[in-house]
Amino acid sequence: MGQTAHVSAVVWSAAVSLAAWLWLLLFQGWFWRTDVRLPASREPDGWPDVCVVVPARDEAAVLPASLPSLLAQDYPGRAEVFLVDDGSTDGTGDLARELARRRGGLPLTVVPPGEPPAGWTGKLWAVRHGMELALARDPEYLLLTDADIAHAPDSLRRLVAAAGTGGFDLVSQMARLRVESLWERLVVPAFVYFFAQLYPFRRISRPGSRTAAAAGGCVLLRADAAARARIPDAVRHAVIDDVAVARAVKRSGGRVWLGLADGVDSVRPYPRLGDLWRMVSRSAYAQLRHSPPLLAGTVAGLTLVYLVPPAAVAVGAAAGSPPCVLLGAAAWLVMAGTYVPMLRYYRQPLWLAPLLPVTAFLYLLMTVDSAVQHRRGRGAAWKGRTYARPEAAAEEA
Repeated sequence: MGQTAHVSAVVWSAAVSLAAWLWLLLFQGWFWRTDVRLPASREPDGWPDVCVVVPARDEAAVLPASLPSLLAQDYPGRAEVFLVDDGSTDGTGDLARELARRRGGLPLTVVPPGEPPAGWTGKLWAVRHGMELALARDPEYLLLTDADIAHAPDSLRRLVAAAGTGGFDLVSQMARLRVESLWERLVVPAFVYFFAQLYPFRRISRPGSRTAAAAGGCVLLRADAAARARIPDAVRHAVIDDVAVARAVKRSGGRVWLGLADGVDSVRPYPRLGDLWRMVSRSAYAQLRHSPPLLAGTVAGLTLVYLVPPAAVAVGAAAGSPPCVLLGAAAWLVMAGTYVPMLRYYRQPLWLAPLLPVTAFLYLLMTVDSAVQHRRGRGAAWKGRTYARPEAAAEEA
């Protein structure tokens, strides 16, 4: 009797999981599709001025693969690069100057921002300093990009044309992350998949939609929109600064676009699970607004949606329950099917699709670890610099 009741509970859980997956498949903004790329655009009659701001801290390992691509942009208008060397100890600033001297291209200015005051995250303080210098040139656009991002020669040109044609105040591309090590193959495509599930790209650009997000590695922002939204001052406490910037722009009346990138790639390696773990746990609990109820709901949701289907197949097979097996397998099949387009985008083997529950379980553990670190008083970090929790920073301010 007890075993029957146990199997019955699993059957019902599998049925709910299947219903959840059917809803996600059909009604969550087609999040699983990967065809949201830069929209069709036309070149302007006159190309606007653009300033590129690059916050950098201890980036000497990746700069040779990224900075030359920025300096070599084939942009018809006036453009220059501001690299903010935020207290690097590995010679980042000197290396940047040497790369510019050897490679030529767009003008490069390397500056230090000084220590951030209370209430500012390290990266956003560096961005603020770079923006101040850039805005003195009176550009129409700012390109905010990370030091590990390599751009195709026409990247800036295409971003500006897309923004002008579509009337967007912010255009962002989700850089294609590196997938070479075993752990990168298992975790990285799922990272983008989960992000798109939370912030369906199609909804972001839809007029009237409240969904807003950006990808910090590549954000083209109108200077007047930045001023109207008080960027970055309005989001100085933010850990997930790219999403916060997009929300601030949209709330101030701006139009936002986000899609997957062609020709914008991250060169930063994450060869070990620990590297990826730190990348995710750094901001996972902040994504939940440091809320224990939201954490509990997220853990329950991940369990129901991602872990119940394979568990139902296993339990049903062991107990000889065809309904349990069929419902679990159907939910698992829909789950894997929605993951296939992202694996194709990352040029990964499709046999990774059924392993999505394993990756989801890792993300569940990373999220819980992020909450544990927060409760222990360990604030978020940027390139080795930790800073106070948001509530603590607000009290100091």
